[in-house]
Amino acid sequence: MRLVVTKTSLKLFLRWTQRVLFGAAVAMLAYCGFVVMDAWTFQKEEGRQLERLVTERKQANGKARQTAALGSPEYSSPVMPGLIGRIEIPRLGLSVIVMEGTSRTTLRRAAGHISSTALPGQAGNTGISGHRDTFFRPLQNIRQNDIITLTTLLGQYRYRVVSMMVVSRYDVEVLDPTGSEILTLVTCYPFYFVGSAPSRFILRAERV
Repeated sequence: MRLVVTKTSLKLFLRWTQRVLFGAAVAMLAYCGFVVMDAWTFQKEEGRQLERLVTERKQANGKARQTAALGSPEYSSPVMPGLIGRIEIPRLGLSVIVMEGTSRTTLRRAAGHISSTALPGQAGNTGISGHRDTFFRPLQNIRQNDIITLTTLLGQYRYRVVSMMVVSRYDVEVLDPTGSEILTLVTCYPFYFVGSAPSRFILRAERV
């Protein structure tokens, strides 16, 4: 049995294939545009929230000091659920909001605090994760002794980079608790790997 394909049928098939591929390309570009715009909008909104809450807390602390002298109870400003703060590395131009958790949605929009690790300002190992192809891409140019600033509702913390290393994706010992205040940044490696990266880039910084 022979299958006969006429020129008309072939042209029709190619035309529809072209349309399908073009539609898929447009859909992919639209999704990429949505992801970029969604992340940008989220960063702007959470950044404004952080600035507002930090200002309110400073004002509340000022009032608390005044009322404490009169024997009134200290006022505590509310904390925004999920919002940890902002991490910045001035030399690299890196500035990104940090949210609680490392879900897919969170890491698409921000850097994520690894829930099993210490919070900023606490003794221990504070772990923060971010995507290598978005917010943490500048980490490929990090240097020892670079300064990292982490601004939260409770204060601003500065860290000095002490080491960088590449480990297996299964090596979670880098997040083990420590006795001193340590900041550990985690992202996939290699930075320009296509697909699911096999390793993790680990940056370790000490509180200064």
